Amino acid sequence: MPKYPDFSSTVQGISGSVFSALAARIADFPGEVYPLHVGDTWLEPAIGARMEDLQVADHPGMHRYATPHGLPELIATLHQRVAERTGIVTSADSVLMTTGATGALGAVTGALLEPGDEVLILAPYWPLIAGIVRAARARAVAVPVFERNGAADDTLQRLDGAVTRRTVALYLNTPNNPSGHLLPPALLEEICGWARRRGLWLLSDEVYEDLQYSGEPAYCRRYASERTFSAYSFSKAFGMAGNRCGYLVGPAAAMAEVRKVSTHTFYSAPTAGQLAAQAVLSPAGDGWLEAARRRYSDLGRRAAESLDLPAPAGGTFLFFDVSAKLDERGLLGFLEDCADHGLFLAPGPSFGPFPNHVRLCFTSASPEVVERGVEVLRKLLSGA
Repeated sequence: MPKYPDFSSTVQGISGSVFSALAARIADFPGEVYPLHVGDTWLEPAIGARMEDLQVADHPGMHRYATPHGLPELIATLHQRVAERTGIVTSADSVLMTTGATGALGAVTGALLEPGDEVLILAPYWPLIAGIVRAARARAVAVPVFERNGAADDTLQRLDGAVTRRTVALYLNTPNNPSGHLLPPALLEEICGWARRRGLWLLSDEVYEDLQYSGEPAYCRRYASERTFSAYSFSKAFGMAGNRCGYLVGPAAAMAEVRKVSTHTFYSAPTAGQLAAQAVLSPAGDGWLEAARRRYSDLGRRAAESLDLPAPAGGTFLFFDVSAKLDERGLLGFLEDCADHGLFLAPGPSFGPFPNHVRLCFTSASPEVVERGVEVLRKLLSGA
């Protein structure tokens, strides 16, 4: 029990910097910088859904609190959207507007977990999820899957080897950040069935659902809606990361408990962010998204070709092993070499037990800058 001037040992054990400590060198680098470590987009949102498009005359009260549940019009749009995509009846009570997917997952872990509980996390994983679970005084257990062969028997065997009597939930993210891989529907159905047999909750991170370039969309709610919490965001597909607007969908009765946590943490999602989200869910927003999806897919394919990697099936990242280029300094030494050329990549250990991997975001800067950064990386990898 820490007292002044000490802090929680759990929080002290969580990294304060999600990515490389080398990121501090960006500000001091004298030449062109290639910030490919950050998961963001250079694109501005669709016209009509930008902050500059919102006027008090059109939206009286836009600078006041929204209701903790969310703006009613947006909630109505979203529960219909989710029902249409998943094929599962979804009520307004099943939807909660949140401060991005981060706020969504923080609220649901706060509602589900007790100190000492465990959450299985399919790896590689979105880097904040491990810290979110630990902040709830629970244990994050990485289960490497996306870099394996993807066979159902292999995946379920790995889950069987990781589950314990303290396991409460399973987290998965498809399309996957950082790998760009997908869980195909048949495998996702097997995983959901496994979770049901084990009596576990499912935390399904679906923020890249609109940035899938191949394969069939897969949603946990189709197979286990009674135990699934699905997190979504307007940050990635719609270029609204700074708006801090996302939403959570789950069983209506369980969502009442989740709302207790959200109310006592972030209270409500930003009102202006919700208004922008409502505006982008329109034909104009659909056109913007379709054009962005084509551009992202092309950028990912070209970056992968340059580095002799498979094209991503979804998302905005490439994740790959650089062990052939590591010396006695290990991964940090390679990242230092990249930084000496103005190139910044995210280190593999941020995403699970991947000490020799790096993640590259091909949408974090303008296409021209990304292409030059990829060329710097290609030369470093080839020794040219």
